[in-house]
Order: sequence, then C-alpha cells, then structure tokens
Amino acid sequence: MKNRFLQIALIALATCGSLTAQNKEAKGTKQFQNYAYVDAIKTYERIFAKGYKSQDMLQKLGDSYYYKGDLTSAAKWYNELFNFAPENPAEYYFRYAQALKATNDYAKADQMMAKFNQLSGNDQRAKLAATQKDYLVQIKKNSGRYTLENAGINSQYSDYGAAYYDKKLVFTSARDTGSLGKRKHTWTGESFTNLYTADIGEQGKVSNPKRMDMGLNSRFNESTCAFTKDGKTVYFTRNSFLDKREKNSKGSTLLKIYSATFNDGKWSNIKELPFNSNDFQTAHPALSADEKTLYFVSDMPGTKGLSDIFKVSINGDGSFGTPVNLGDVINTEGRETFPMITSDGEFYFASDGHPGLGGLDVFFAKVQPDGSFKRIHNVGEPINSSKDDFAYLINEKDRTGYVSSNRDGGNGNDDIYRFKENTRLVDCEQAINGIVTDVADGKPLAGVTVVLQDQNFKVLKEMKTDAEGKFDFGAQDCETKFYLKTTLPEYNTVDTPVMTANETGKTFVPITMEKTKKPLDLTDDLLDKLGIKMIYFDLDKSNIRPDAAVELAKILDVLEQYPTMELDIRSHTDCRQTAKYNLSLSDRRAKSTVAWLIKQGISPKRLTGKGYGESQLVNDCACEPTNKSECTEEQHQANRRSEFIITKL
Repeated sequence: MKNRFLQIALIALATCGSLTAQNKEAKGTKQFQNYAYVDAIKTYERIFAKGYKSQDMLQKLGDSYYYKGDLTSAAKWYNELFNFAPENPAEYYFRYAQALKATNDYAKADQMMAKFNQLSGNDQRAKLAATQKDYLVQIKKNSGRYTLENAGINSQYSDYGAAYYDKKLVFTSARDTGSLGKRKHTWTGESFTNLYTADIGEQGKVSNPKRMDMGLNSRFNESTCAFTKDGKTVYFTRNSFLDKREKNSKGSTLLKIYSATFNDGKWSNIKELPFNSNDFQTAHPALSADEKTLYFVSDMPGTKGLSDIFKVSINGDGSFGTPVNLGDVINTEGRETFPMITSDGEFYFASDGHPGLGGLDVFFAKVQPDGSFKRIHNVGEPINSSKDDFAYLINEKDRTGYVSSNRDGGNGNDDIYRFKENTRLVDCEQAINGIVTDVADGKPLAGVTVVLQDQNFKVLKEMKTDAEGKFDFGAQDCETKFYLKTTLPEYNTVDTPVMTANETGKTFVPITMEKTKKPLDLTDDLLDKLGIKMIYFDLDKSNIRPDAAVELAKILDVLEQYPTMELDIRSHTDCRQTAKYNLSLSDRRAKSTVAWLIKQGISPKRLTGKGYGESQLVNDCACEPTNKSECTEEQHQANRRSEFIITKL
C-alpha cells in the first residue's frame, strides 16, 4: 500500500524536464505535484548525488518516500533535511518523528514530537503526544496477545486489505493487471490493483489466490470492499470510473466508493454512492453488523486531518443519510483509515495521529450506546510494528483474522498476515460512586451538589446526592485522575482527588463535609476561616503545584459564591536567599496565584497580589545575613505560603 493517505494512489501523469540542476529540481517538483513519487525520487536523488540540494528539494524527497510508505528511506532524507536546514514547518517534525519510529529510534522520535508540540499550536496529535508520554509502556501492556504469521498468499507486490465473502477472503493485490501489457502506476511503480479471492480453511488458513473475475475489476484501481451477509450487495473502492474516467479540476482521478449487486453469477448494476464527489476522496467501506451504517474514510469538507473516518446511515429504501465525522476521539490531524466494526461494537482502525510504534498502527475503541467513543487503545505488538500496520479484520467466533503490513521480512511492499487473538483487549472502565456524610455525626447528607471534574478541573458531570447521601457517576476511564467537588449551603466546599485503578471495577469515594464555622468578615484570611490547607510553593519556585491547585479550587468556589468579594493575595518566602531576591520571588508567587484565578474566570478587578518576601516569617527560622539556617525543610516550607485576605464583601 503506497498511499497511506487513503490507500490507493491517485491517477496522474508525470512530465519531463531539462538539464540543469535547478531545472531538474523543477522537474522533480512537477512529478511530486502530480503524485508521480517514483519518478520524483529518481530525479531528486540523481541531482543530490551530483552535489545539489535545497530545503524544498529535501522536503519533497522525504515526503515522496513518506507518502509511498517507505518510512525508513523517509527518515534518511528527513535527517538530511534537518542537517541542512534545522528549522522547518511543524508538520516536518511530526513526519520525521514517524519515520524515526520506523527505524526504532523512539528517543529521537519523542524529541521531534516535543518540538512538534511547541510549534503546532492546537494540533490534537501534539496534545496526545504530550499527555501520553508513557505510550510505549501502555502499548507494551497490550502486547503479546496475538500469534501472527504470513498468510501465505502474498506476492512480491503489494497485497493488503481483507473482507469475508462466501467462505472466501477477498483482498487487494498489485500482482498483475490480467492483460498482456502491465500498466505501471507513477505513484507506486507497481501495477494497478485488483480484487482477488482466496479459500479460507481451518483457523483462518488461506490458499489458492485467484483474480476475482466477476465484474468488479476495471482497468484502474479497485480495493477494499464490504459485503452484506446475504452476499447480494458489495461496497468497494475504485478510482473514479464507470463508463468513463472522471477527473477533478487538477486532472487527477480520485477514489470513490461504489456499490454493486450480484445477479446471475456476476456483479452488476455498479453505482457510485451519492456522497461521492470529484473534489474529494472516499474509500475503505465497512458495514455495521445490522447493515444500517456504513463506515468509510474521506477527506471531504469537515475532515479534521489528512483523512478522517466517517459514518453514514443506510435507509430501508437503500438511500443514504448525511455523512457524519466520528469526532475527535477517533480522528486527528493525521491519517485515520481502514475502519472495521464487529457485532458487539468493537471498532478497529488504523492511524498515524495517535501515539504508536511507527507509521500506521491499529487501534481499538468500544462504540458507546449513543454511537460515540470514549477512549482508544493501541492493540500492541505483534499486530503493530515500527512500519505501517492496517486493514484489521477479525472473525468474532474464533478470534482469527488478518492484518496488512509493510514490515520487514515480508514477500512484497505490503503483505497480509494471519493472526489468532489469544487474549481479548478489554475496554477498561471504573465506576466512580460514593457517599457524603457530616464529619461531626457521620449522618449522610442529601442534596449535596457533587461535580466530577477532570485533572484540569473541567466539569464532566454534575449531580446531587440522594436521601442516603449517595452519588454515582457511572463508568469512567481507568488510570485517570479526577476531582470530586462537593458543595452544600452552610458547609465548607470539599475537593477530593480521585485516581481510578488500571483494571475494570469500581472506585468508591467516601467524602465528609464540615459545617462552616463562622460567617465571613472583612480582613478574614479564607484559609483560616474555611479550614483550607495552606497554599505552599516549592523552594525557589513560583509555579502552582498540583496540591496547591486543589486548594485554590476551593478559593475559586468561594469567589463564585460571593460575586462581590475581593481578595488581597499575600505571598511569603522562607529566609534562604537574599531579602531582595525573596521579595521578587514572593511577588512572582502572588502574581502566579492571581493569574491562576483569573484563568478560571475571576475578574482581575476583584484580585490584588503582593509579595512580602521573608519579612513576615511564622516561626524562628530567620537566617539573615548569612542566608543559612538550622531549621528543617518542613519549618522552611511553613514560611513559603500565601494568604487570602478579604478586602470587600
């Protein structure tokens, strides 16, 4: 499989060029723009060998291999690119990282992703890389669940994709065109692809591959298909061709999804689906078990990345609804492709946007009752490798199946592998529930507002406790940090951190609440008045610590309950360092605290902040003029604090 964007290459013609290095580079650029990557690579590498190179040329040379799926060669040329021009657009750090994974250089790949994260702004791939820094550990946990072997039907060319049909396996191959003259594709350097069948034996063993000469194959590319259970309808991918070849405004023939019906031993009545267009591509159809939903891949308007996965309803009369993007849990700015869904809602797809081992990896997600997705999982090795792994297909009954890959050790560019899943991957869930009681008498508190927040204090759900003081937020993610915020009039607000376990089960959270001791008055320190823990800072630091953020959330709650309240935030240090330095440090701490509250939505007009350095120590831990003290670290930390003084109610 050469075009990992949607998988089959576009059809376009390469052009010729002139003799100078610059003109030859222009020739290569023209070939690149026409998707003639094989020709572009030859042109670029010839002029590079003669000593000529430019940033644009090296970008396109690396990209040519990247789009062909040869990530090892792409890594070589991206390395040349970054040695020649260290600063490049953000996307090249991502592509270089993906290519480096193909060479198993994960350390340098992570460095490139960190740089990509700095440059890419709001890109979801960068966010995922930043929040899943332990992705290799997680992948390792999911690995080792399969046995895998070459399917035995592969050629020296590209063989990939799989679908079940009439006790046979239908797959895609570029092994020949079925004619005397082989027509080579300028993108891949191989013949156009056609559909083939193979017999399925015990444990998914396949044999006797044959060209599928039943009316579906044309003189252009055919690929990936999905059959209805009765075997009378098929949805398949083809370059835009029925009675004639159709082109877009740039002269390229794109991919479309077609349907056909089986009559008199042959597929006929071939139609393109109504949501196709000459302006974008559609490919890789997959049917839901009830055959009422078709999943597919496209770069149509509304696509988040290079290719996204969509779904569309199939109506009872055979018409189609409006395609719907599967959303941010599945789709990234990268390539999501090759969907597959089982009868019990196991959804598999390939992606290079989610953290993986390199190139495309196969991922798993569980479809929720409302059709949405909550989380995804990399299925691990050996299904995934440092190269492209895609087109996952599984038999739900015996857990055998097939996956395609261009990993080392195969027969051709892409090969089909047969697998047996020995241990199923469970979509881990933890049910978060608990009870709220009065700290004084232990009685349950009804009507308490309990808010479930993520680790960044974003509200996820909200409810009130029942007559027995109980609450239940249902299934949530495993190995995830949450906060439970409980509020009740005349009681102090409580923020409780919760870390769910790494296996399916329940997380029970008992919470106690204390009645507010005294009404608030001017000059009160909220920390003392409400029994809130002291906001501490690390030595020589002004950033808000996670434990401090929990306590600040309580301050935030009070400010929200008293919309006219104004606070003066006073920050203090210990005695170590000079008095001048400590004054500056404490001022930064006060401003950091004010900034945190403003970020949560509090008006700056309600907040003032000032640092007092070491001038107001709470113990005998002064150390001027030597800046040395015999006090313990705990004693010094008591001085690194903030106060929240009410200046207006």
